[in-house]
Amino acid sequence: MAFHKTPASIARALAERDYTEATPVQAAVLEAEADERDLLVSAQTGSGKTVAYGIAIAETLLEGADTMGPATTPRALIIAPTRELAMQVQRELSWLYQYAGARVVACVGGMDPGRERRQLADGVHVVVGTPGRLRDHLERRALKVSDLKVVVLDEADEMLDLGFREDLQFILETTPAERRTLMFSATLPKAIVSLAQHYQRDALRIQTLGETRGHADIEYRAIRIAHNQAESVVVNLLRFLDPPSALVFCSTRQTVRHLEAILRERGFAAVALSGELSQSERNHALQALRDGRARVCVATDVAARGIDLPNLGLVIHADLPNDAEVLQHRSGRTGRAGRKGVSILLVPNSRRRRAEEMLNRARVNYTWTEPPSADDIRKLDQQRLLQNPILTEPGSDDDLAMADALLAAHQPRDIAAAFVKLYRAQLPASEDIADVAQDHRGPRQHDRAPQSKTPHRDGPRKDRPREDRPHNDRPREERPREKGKPPRNQMVGGVWFKITVGRERKADPKWLLPEICRQGEITKKDIGAIRVYDTETRFEVSPEIAEKFAALVGARQKGGVRIFPAPDGETGLSAGQPAPAAPPGDRDKTRPTSERADHKLKKKWHKKNKSGGAKRTG
Repeated sequence: MAFHKTPASIARALAERDYTEATPVQAAVLEAEADERDLLVSAQTGSGKTVAYGIAIAETLLEGADTMGPATTPRALIIAPTRELAMQVQRELSWLYQYAGARVVACVGGMDPGRERRQLADGVHVVVGTPGRLRDHLERRALKVSDLKVVVLDEADEMLDLGFREDLQFILETTPAERRTLMFSATLPKAIVSLAQHYQRDALRIQTLGETRGHADIEYRAIRIAHNQAESVVVNLLRFLDPPSALVFCSTRQTVRHLEAILRERGFAAVALSGELSQSERNHALQALRDGRARVCVATDVAARGIDLPNLGLVIHADLPNDAEVLQHRSGRTGRAGRKGVSILLVPNSRRRRAEEMLNRARVNYTWTEPPSADDIRKLDQQRLLQNPILTEPGSDDDLAMADALLAAHQPRDIAAAFVKLYRAQLPASEDIADVAQDHRGPRQHDRAPQSKTPHRDGPRKDRPREDRPHNDRPREERPREKGKPPRNQMVGGVWFKITVGRERKADPKWLLPEICRQGEITKKDIGAIRVYDTETRFEVSPEIAEKFAALVGARQKGGVRIFPAPDGETGLSAGQPAPAAPPGDRDKTRPTSERADHKLKKKWHKKNKSGGAKRTG
């Protein structure tokens, strides 16, 4: 449906931006029954709401003319929940009303209030702002609303979630009673309906198709993971899907910091958004995402509200949303303006039922999938390498001359191998992800078969032989091991190496192991014990491949963590032997974390038994 009944100046601006077909919400506000009425509109994020209410209020503001006339006191007030969304709305309305001669000013927290007061005093047609800053200008009498004709609440449900109810009520009660009031919201909870009934008059309720079917341009996927696999799965998803930009949601600031550090350590261009950032830090992170210097944003729900990232093709819920409404708000960051997007939920075993209920309440179609494995990523890397434009684009004369020199000095196979090494060195390492069925915490409580009060036909469960139980239900130390094979993490004759990161830099075997395998071109079965110390980490390598491993890691000049051979005797252990017990008073912090914890536990046990022994009676 084309735009109709729009003033000539607005139609001209839309045509220049190639707006030829109206979205459902834009078409709905242009219907005859919506003329000059209060509107209560529910539409998905990214469905064109800003342009929708921009054209909906045009006739009210222009009053039949093509231009606004001199700028004096505001005629329209747009209220948004976050400064990013308010700035985005200000930019959208500026180009939409450019030929109407409208002056659009933003008043948001984090900006200079004195400058905003001067702009308001110079005259303005439309004011866009956040609730707190707008209330401040009203109380200081810098914002005059006596001539106000329209008030628009954008993302009204988010403003209530963020605790702006009192500010909204103050603003709405201060504005003229005969104004038009338009409320736009992704969802319509009871609180929004109650607010609309109190401050709107005979409002027309508009529900677009997106509310009943979810977002049509977003593909929803759910991935079952073990309880400690979220970080590894995020890494593999980013490697496998390779989106132009991605948004990863976490539940807390601490989780945001931790995941961002892990992604940056692995070579991803990542930034973090959380409430602890200053406005300048936040602006720097968003600008890095917009100009392509960063491709992954790790954020909390509140910090990500109102941001609009270009070419955002992937949203990952590393922590599950609290409810269906939060799921829709998060996912609405992608699939905007007709582009396709993917929203992926990482679902631990214990929360599968809750995730299914939330997805059903959101009324979206979703599929259960498996996380991409390291083998899947390696195969895809090979396909991408073979299709790399650098192989198909014609080379310059200098490139061809260098190619001739390389062919004269080296074999073609060696040159190709060097090219593959350079290509792989630029890619973050993928993660080895175990099958979810191997999650040693056991099945979820509601997934277990109900236990009947009647005896089992083979006897009570607790009396059944251990051999009858599933293999993964056995304690780790009791699982069968091949005869003559050393225990896990113990290697006979292993050669020790060290890495220049330790506990001080949050070293973790979960990400050190893939890095070691990548640098030395080995697999994890070639690695024995890994011991993390304060400033470094030491590990064993199989003696059969130790010489080749040392040559490969020694050839690396830059990038990633550095690996060196450990000098003889540095580990203090002979190959295959456990660490010796420390004296009772030893507080040496160079011991591995597990040994120190074990030592503290023993001291605590002896102290408890010593103090409690005298109190025992016959």
